[in-house]
Amino acid sequence: MPEKTPKPFDRLDYTYKLFVVIALTITATVLASDIIIPLAFAAIIAIVMLPLVKKLERRGLGTALSITLVLLVTVVVMVLFVWLIVDQVFALVNDLPNLQVRFESYVNQISGTLRRDFGISTSEQNKMVTEAMKSVSLYLGDILLTTTNTLSTLIQIPIYIFLFFIYRSKFRDFFYAILPPDKLGWRKDAENVVQGYSAGLLLVTLIIAALNSIGLLIVGIDHAIFFGILSGVLTVIPYVGIIIGSLLPIIMALITKDSIGPAIGVVIVFSIVQFLEGNFITPRITGSKVSINALAAIVALLIGGKILGIAGMILAVPGIGLLKILLSNTQHLKPFTILLEDTPQKTDPDVTPLVDKLSEETSPDTNAHDET
Repeated sequence: MPEKTPKPFDRLDYTYKLFVVIALTITATVLASDIIIPLAFAAIIAIVMLPLVKKLERRGLGTALSITLVLLVTVVVMVLFVWLIVDQVFALVNDLPNLQVRFESYVNQISGTLRRDFGISTSEQNKMVTEAMKSVSLYLGDILLTTTNTLSTLIQIPIYIFLFFIYRSKFRDFFYAILPPDKLGWRKDAENVVQGYSAGLLLVTLIIAALNSIGLLIVGIDHAIFFGILSGVLTVIPYVGIIIGSLLPIIMALITKDSIGPAIGVVIVFSIVQFLEGNFITPRITGSKVSINALAAIVALLIGGKILGIAGMILAVPGIGLLKILLSNTQHLKPFTILLEDTPQKTDPDVTPLVDKLSEETSPDTNAHDET
């Protein structure tokens, strides 16, 4: 009986099916974003907490008690952090009457400059302000809706985390049922990426918040600690977070100070912190955890922001890191990791780029073909 010849690999058909799957996945993510976002954050936080839960379980505590203790500690830390932020916000709100007077004076100075030096009449300025206020109102409405969704998400996340831990053996059995154990090597890599990146990002956020707060205090900016913490939290959005975080203290400096010097000082502080963060802090703490090049990270941020908004931008970098691991463990998609990874230069003899690995994997087949 003649042996069946294996069906040749149809790259065009494979690519077509891949794009169909990607399109359906994006569509489902957009339509079910209010479900996907809390599930994604809960999954990441659960992976980060997993070593602590396992450690408590090994000490003889039950699974439910271990999960509850870890969640309680996390919630207490978050409540203390929110209390610090709220205390700073109350201080800022109490200072609003003085800020309003200074802001009106600053606006009058700008209005006079526009009328005197640029020939823009008061009526034209009022029209511009009215149009700007319409845009701000729409933006504030979006923020209010986002805040409401955020509160709903924060309530769902602990519930999902608890259930993920309770049923984690079922997830393990599911993966073992669809794939042999030797094909699940990527699972440990994925855990290491999520745990390393999340823990490193938390440490980077604390360092950036401390440096910015100290710098703003030295410059003499009012409510420096609040703006420093805010800018540190915004660093979870790579590349653009530090820019957004610097705008508010710059505006505060322009409104509350008599000269432009403090505003320039704020720019210098944030520039120095950004330089330290990009060249020393982040590379040493989270450098090799994800290993994604800047182009791939920026594209991931744009796509994540377009699909899921701010939550998508936060999830973009760990998401692209996980995608790289999955691609590297898929035979026909492995070359795409070349476009994602931040491959070091060939100066280290212990480092072999993916291109060399791919050529080594394909060389035995080529040699066998030549021998025939």
